[in-house]
Amino acid sequence: MRAKRLLWRIYPAYLLVALSFLAVVTWYASAALHRFYLDRSKTDLTDRAMLVEDQFQAALTAGDEKRIDALCKALGRKAATRITVIRSDGKVLGDTDESPRSMENHADRPEVIEALSGKAGSSERYSATLQELRLYAAVPLRRDGKIVGVLRTSVSVRSLEDAIRAVRLRIVAICLLAAALLAGLSLLISRRIIRPLEILKQGAERFARGDLSHQLHVDDAGEIGALAETLNQMAAALDDKIRAVVRQHNEREAILSSMIEGVLAVDSQERLLRVNHAAAVLIGIDPDKAPGRMLQEVVRNPELEHLVSSVLSTRQPQEKEIVLYTGGRHYLHAYGSVLRDAGGELGALVVLQEVTQLKRLEKIRRDFVANVSHELRTPVTSIKGFVETLLDGAMHQPEELKRFLQIVAAQTDRLNAIIEDLLTLSRLEEDVEKAEIPLAPHSLRNVLQTAVEVCRREAAAKNIALELTCDENLQAAVNAPLLEQAIINLLDNAIKYSPPEQMIRLSAERSGGEVVLRVQDHGCGISREHLPRIFERFYRVDKARSRRLGGTGLGLAIVKHIAQVHGGRATVESTPGQGSTFSLHLPAGCGAPVNNTAD
Repeated sequence: MRAKRLLWRIYPAYLLVALSFLAVVTWYASAALHRFYLDRSKTDLTDRAMLVEDQFQAALTAGDEKRIDALCKALGRKAATRITVIRSDGKVLGDTDESPRSMENHADRPEVIEALSGKAGSSERYSATLQELRLYAAVPLRRDGKIVGVLRTSVSVRSLEDAIRAVRLRIVAICLLAAALLAGLSLLISRRIIRPLEILKQGAERFARGDLSHQLHVDDAGEIGALAETLNQMAAALDDKIRAVVRQHNEREAILSSMIEGVLAVDSQERLLRVNHAAAVLIGIDPDKAPGRMLQEVVRNPELEHLVSSVLSTRQPQEKEIVLYTGGRHYLHAYGSVLRDAGGELGALVVLQEVTQLKRLEKIRRDFVANVSHELRTPVTSIKGFVETLLDGAMHQPEELKRFLQIVAAQTDRLNAIIEDLLTLSRLEEDVEKAEIPLAPHSLRNVLQTAVEVCRREAAAKNIALELTCDENLQAAVNAPLLEQAIINLLDNAIKYSPPEQMIRLSAERSGGEVVLRVQDHGCGISREHLPRIFERFYRVDKARSRRLGGTGLGLAIVKHIAQVHGGRATVESTPGQGSTFSLHLPAGCGAPVNNTAD
């Protein structure tokens, strides 16, 4: 978000203070005026009551209620005031606006109660008779020193409010005019304060652009003028230092940028001094933002932190293998040594070399050797056991001899199948690397029909129907024998893991820019957790069942490699208990195969 100019930070503050002051003054003046008018009105009503109370004394003494009511109406109209005479027991004897007979007892009115106590009373309340807010004042009427009644005067508050509103509007108008004047004055003062700072800002921007020869000039002998002079001195000193720093920086950058190893330099407090581009890529940090920050804050790798701490504490070179998790797992070989300059020890220097690929290849080799050893050990152990049993005497029993030899033959076939599959995978990888696998346009239906015929006998043994759906004109650039082998492997698996009397569907269709071959069965299905690894070599979902059915654990790996040979990929969708669908996605064109043999 764009920062506000200083002017628009200072000016609103000035204006807010001024307007707040005016608002307070206006509110106080309005409230004081309102209170003043009410007080004056109460006093005026009391004075009016006192002026006419003598005229009611004679009538009140004679008990002439008609005369009292007539006087109330006559005097009230002349004075534009409601006059009410109330007897000491609360009965209304006369009223300017209403008939006394229709009015209720007034003994509970606040101003009447106060007047009956011997002093003038007043109140502001709602009149149930006239149904409006009114202001009341009452004075006691005495005869022979005894209070015999109350003379009450009242006016409508509405008329008072109208008068107060008129005066209040004039006050507000004057305050608004004053606010406009204050706004202009605040803007003028703010500009006078900001102008020297704007000049300093423009000069500082020129310094930032590298124009250190520019001299700032501010017509101000105070703090701002001193600041301008200090900036000028700073610019001159910076010009000399920057030239030296740039030269040293260029030399250092030339050295560090040419290195393929990552380099980290930290001070004695483990603050990063320098990170070259190679190290930034390995660690996953911004090399421009790292300097000055703590190593733990930027890298957050305990092994690297321990290496640096060890170098700083022992002052001896250290070597360690560390693992970083930036965009995946990365194995690094780290070598740390003491960093020194002309003044002595400065911190530690760490050189990083990535060995992730070597680790991955080593793991693949270990896993492959372990899997091959395990897969080969099973038939070899079985063959050895049965041969030893025969040598121990079973060979002289014809029935046992035949059964044992059949088992040895089966295990030999299994051993031969594993070796053949391994050789097939090896040839595929070697041919892909040498780009020696030829692809040519073929009718996919012919290739798929051949694969179906090869597997039909095995399917018929379980009464499984094989259904083929493929357009006669559908073609793709393929290696027919390899593609046929991949489909046979998929059909063979589908037949093995499908219950009897089911149907296996083989289909091919063009979808977008590729041709999709699908083998769909209704077998036991595969759990979700196994799907990502199903195409790995020797990976088995149910190892015992797979070996019992004669699987080598390499069939799907061969399928995946054949798909990659054609520049495509192999996928699987499966639901346990409902079956699986294996798909080969091949390019629809005649493009060259991709060189991708990774598992």
